[in-house]
Amino acid sequence: MSVSASATARRLAAVTLAAGALVGSVALPASAADHGNRRHPAVEITNVHPDSVGRANHSNFVLNQQWVELTNTTRHAVNLNGWTLSDRDGHTYTFHHYRLDGRATVRVHTGFGHDSRRDLFQDRRAQVWDRRDTATLRNEHGRVVDVKSWGGERHFDGHHHGDSR
Repeated sequence: MSVSASATARRLAAVTLAAGALVGSVALPASAADHGNRRHPAVEITNVHPDSVGRANHSNFVLNQQWVELTNTTRHAVNLNGWTLSDRDGHTYTFHHYRLDGRATVRVHTGFGHDSRRDLFQDRRAQVWDRRDTATLRNEHGRVVDVKSWGGERHFDGHHHGDSR
């Protein structure tokens, strides 16, 4: 009887292993496919106030009426240290020692001012954002996180979400 019980135990173990392998092979492609889907980035360009009402005035007041708004769409804070925000002409602002809280929004103004949790300042003396322009947000590794273009036929109006690796 012990030989028969031993053979039954081996068959049962073999069936269990085969069933586990089958389930694993079916589940693997489904989970692998999930990694290919693009997710919305944790930080998005949510609003832009580009051309300061068409004024060519370079006063600090007018420059600070020009801004790009970023929103953290997650519940967790995101460290933006080393991230960049740039226009299509290559004007680039680099974030230093800034952490965007979960579900929070920050405006990046063109002119001079005192940085706070809700407002950051590029400290520039001339306008950056044109009536037709593109804002590109990159993470600390230089990967595109989000892009927003506006104005004109050559640019699309809306977002392009980069890879969020």
